[in-house]
Amino acid sequence: MTSFPLRRKLAVLPFALLPLGALAACGGENSRTSCDVDSCTVTFDRGVDASASILGVKAELVKVQGDLVTLKIAGQQVTVPVGDGEQEAEGFNVSVQSVTQDNVVVKISNAG
Repeated sequence: MTSFPLRRKLAVLPFALLPLGALAACGGENSRTSCDVDSCTVTFDRGVDASASILGVKAELVKVQGDLVTLKIAGQQVTVPVGDGEQEAEGFNVSVQSVTQDNVVVKISNAG
């Protein structure tokens, strides 16, 4: 017979590991991701098809033109200015943190 405290610990264990599974689900092609519970920072490589699967949706780098970055978030195309600007797409807030010759760094977070 299993003691009550041990059964409680065993019941809680899957829920304690749940955030680790959610974080491990981030990833992509020609990109690097860093995620927490409600946001991800994605570094897209420039000059190649770059995408990432984050927060249950696909994010793609479409183009960079001057200080404007066009992304596709869950199928919706959105253009975001580099720096302080932020746009909403499919329930996510999207901001561009930096653009260099080699990559584009984007933060995507839940809008709600």
